[in-house]
Amino acid sequence: MEKKKKEIVKMLLNQDLGERDEEELIDLLVNSSITVDVDKENDEKMTFGDKVADRLSAIAGSWSFIIGFVLFLLFWIILNGVLLASNAIDPFPFILLNLLLSCLAALQAPVIMMSQNRQAKKDTIRNKNDYHTDLKSELILEQLHDQIEKVLQNQNKILNYLNEDKKEK
Repeated sequence: MEKKKKEIVKMLLNQDLGERDEEELIDLLVNSSITVDVDKENDEKMTFGDKVADRLSAIAGSWSFIIGFVLFLLFWIILNGVLLASNAIDPFPFILLNLLLSCLAALQAPVIMMSQNRQAKKDTIRNKNDYHTDLKSELILEQLHDQIEKVLQNQNKILNYLNEDKKEK
């Protein structure tokens, strides 16, 4: 069990810790911060293109964009199909509209994928952070359990000593 704790702590801290004893390793782990503010770290590393991709993804994935785009499509169809029927910019079957929609989809898909990939990386970092925090908590609980065992053993020794002292009197 002692080797396992040391291996976990070494893996967790990613350091070559040498031949320190178990208490020092656990104290080092307990006293050092292993949590990371994933959002802050990610925001500091974002390029201008990353920020644009995230903003476009946020806009394109909103109800206001969907409703606005449906209204634009209806306006285009009514304008070219009804109001300007004989002099329409894009007469029915709306080939220009089809081209615009295809171009929009061709550009929108990679931008959304970039944003999703970045979010997946952030989630991976967050998961590792949670795992490290869980390991640290487990080691702290194990240390507390060992200390409580020692306290109980000492308490039992004191009780036995007091009981023996009473018997002698």
